[in-house]
Amino acid sequence: MTNRVSYTPQDFQKMCKQAERDQESKKLVFLMERVKRQIAQRSPSGQAGTAVNSDSGSVRLPIRSVPLER
Repeated sequence: MTNRVSYTPQDFQKMCKQAERDQESKKLVFLMERVKRQIAQRSPSGQAGTAVNSDSGSVRLPIRSVPLER
């Protein structure tokens, strides 16, 4: 027999809301990176491209402890 972890409804709701915020944060980071790449492609002779491309390899997600307001 397997043991199931049962969360209280309030905890489950908090976990769902946190998951939604995490998903929205990931979408926002993705959109910001895409805009940075588009700006770098449009800039003449790569003036802004060097600053943008230096950190494009790693994506930093916001800290989870910071609550997001809707």
